[in-house]
Amino acid sequence: METTKKPALSFWQIWNMSFGFMGIQFGWGLQMANMSSIYENLGAKPEEIPALWLAAPLTGLIVQPIIGYLSDRTWHKTLGRRRPYFLIGAVLSSICLILMPNSSTLWMAAGLLWVLDSSINISMEPFRAFVADNLAENQRARGFAMQSFFIGLGATIASALPWIFTNWLDVSSTPVQGHIPDNVKWSFYIGALAFLGAVIYSVLTSKEYPPTALEIENRKAEESKGFGAGIKEIFRAIFSMPKRMKQLALVQFLTWPGLFLMWFFYTPTVAVEIFGGNPGTQAYTDGQNLAGLTYSFENVVTFIFALILPLFARKFSMKWTHFTCLMLGGTGLLMINLVQDREQVGLLFVIMGLVGIAWSSILSMPYAMLTGCLPQNKIGMYMGIFNFFIVLPEILASLLFGKIMEHWLDGSRMAAVTIGGVLIIVAAFLTWRIQEHE
Repeated sequence: METTKKPALSFWQIWNMSFGFMGIQFGWGLQMANMSSIYENLGAKPEEIPALWLAAPLTGLIVQPIIGYLSDRTWHKTLGRRRPYFLIGAVLSSICLILMPNSSTLWMAAGLLWVLDSSINISMEPFRAFVADNLAENQRARGFAMQSFFIGLGATIASALPWIFTNWLDVSSTPVQGHIPDNVKWSFYIGALAFLGAVIYSVLTSKEYPPTALEIENRKAEESKGFGAGIKEIFRAIFSMPKRMKQLALVQFLTWPGLFLMWFFYTPTVAVEIFGGNPGTQAYTDGQNLAGLTYSFENVVTFIFALILPLFARKFSMKWTHFTCLMLGGTGLLMINLVQDREQVGLLFVIMGLVGIAWSSILSMPYAMLTGCLPQNKIGMYMGIFNFFIVLPEILASLLFGKIMEHWLDGSRMAAVTIGGVLIIVAAFLTWRIQEHE
């Protein structure tokens, strides 16, 4: 709960503190649009794809609560509380983004994804807490919506980069089995620079509230107990979550595996089941590039819709805004069954536009509803715990969905995307249970 009155920040102050999220999204956006096809180019079978994506949820499960706990208790005289983690994560992530497209084997790419996702989580988790640290409760929806804006903008550019390099800069996208096309390589290199540059901008242009004398005293007392006491505190917090947090956790538990199935299989669906290609063929590459372009359109919608999302939240409440956005996104994914060949690919832009509306809300409304019920001095830790309900179902999907693909879906990538849409619609109905005020 908020204990001190914070002054309202200007539009540009909120802009500066959120700008780094655009760089972080270059890391996520390049993964979402390209990793499944990278894996398939390096020899992965469709049923192996979910397990190869296991890095993202597992690293989030481990890294985010620990980084949240540590950043709650950090204070550097120059960089402050959260910004040291922004910077460390950005440097490590940028190195991984440069190395990733030079992977020569499937397991090299998978291993680099583990390191990359760990590094992205080091940067990302404190950014969520950064909004709650610096903004009064009545400005937090705006702060998280600004993060959604930059996430959408960053992902728009990141997803479109392979298409831009091929169609505007004449960089080769010719597929060679066992190698990553040049247009994808250059996309990852640009992504590395954008990630680091955007985070450095936020570090240099933002300030943080210094700890009070009481917080310093409490931190010293906790440090004397050792790291084991911190682990115990994380577990205590898990079992004493506020009621609203539990309700939001259930919504997240179904929303994110739906998204994860889209990220697993949307690009291969377009490349194989709509364009009729196989890894290593030009049709597959054409489908991959078109899918990246529709991801880019999704994120255009995300960052535009983020500008008006706080208006809907104020008029209709955050809960009902989130319900509506999830319904639109889930329905969009179901519509992929209407696209049967290249002649109908225009509908993919409608589908991903609806997903973009949902994505804008997913990135902001749950966090805006959450922060108002959390203890102010433990926001980073609780944000990390909240991430459990994103990554645990993703881990289950990564471990189990390959078998489902193999034994029940007959390898149909489109069926997997459809199941993702159903999960998001179920999550939408669960938002009805959320109590926005305790």
